[in-house]
Amino acid sequence: MAKIYHKQLVSSKAMVDAAHKNKYAVGHFNINNLEWTKAILEAAQASNTPVILGTSEGAIKYMGGVKVVVGMVNGLLDELKITVPVALHLDHGQSLEMAKKCIEAGYSSVMFDGSHLPYEENIAKTKEIVAFAKKYEVSVEAEIGSIGGEEDGVVGQGELGDPKQASEMAGLGITMLAAGIGNIHGKYPEWWKTLSFETLESLQDAAKLPMVLHGGSGIPTEQVQKAISLGISKINVNTELQLSFRDATRTYIEARKDLDDEAKGFDPRKLLNPGFKAIQNTFNELTAIFGCKGKA
Repeated sequence: MAKIYHKQLVSSKAMVDAAHKNKYAVGHFNINNLEWTKAILEAAQASNTPVILGTSEGAIKYMGGVKVVVGMVNGLLDELKITVPVALHLDHGQSLEMAKKCIEAGYSSVMFDGSHLPYEENIAKTKEIVAFAKKYEVSVEAEIGSIGGEEDGVVGQGELGDPKQASEMAGLGITMLAAGIGNIHGKYPEWWKTLSFETLESLQDAAKLPMVLHGGSGIPTEQVQKAISLGISKINVNTELQLSFRDATRTYIEARKDLDDEAKGFDPRKLLNPGFKAIQNTFNELTAIFGCKGKA
């Protein structure tokens, strides 16, 4: 069966494989609406940077469903004349049904997160989605252990990944592997100190494929770059973009620009523009840190 996603969308495989080989990480940026998506795509094109657009199940529901997301992304790729590699990825898919639904709608990459399931069930379902995705040339991310914290209702206690499980998962034919290495979704608490680099090294030795760092927002730059040197090839970003958008929007409102009726400061195109630009600035800062900037 031929792949059915849009001709300009690509799977994440070539991107993360190149990153793994050359010791940098591709940025995975969660999108929440049209402004978010357009801001990231424009910044990626302007900087010649490959990018993975991620959608959580909650964000998909918020935006109106998988067909709306696929249509929006494909339309922007055409209208903005995007030429850099772009993947559309399901983030933390909690069921095979959702992962399959995204693939059939036109996603080019999916994550099946079975880390909340008994391990044998996680293995069995990951194997099933790998076989299904292969028919569509769609890349697959799996997870062992769990990422601490909460993201769109997905809660993890932060268990460290097991190298034996990492090896078994890699043997299923997945594209990339997420595993708990002390990382946390959302803002990091004051008591948090460091990633477990010893765990990451063990997992990489066992899996020998691109690893994914979830909960990347707030980890010190030197730790991020060390993790990249040890096999992290994809870094998920959500909170940092949300915070930069919030701060820029708050500055606009606190300056009472939205109350300038003569200048129509209430127009959403003006009200959301500072946040739009803040997303692009954060994208450029982070992709430089990750080493993927200009790597398209």
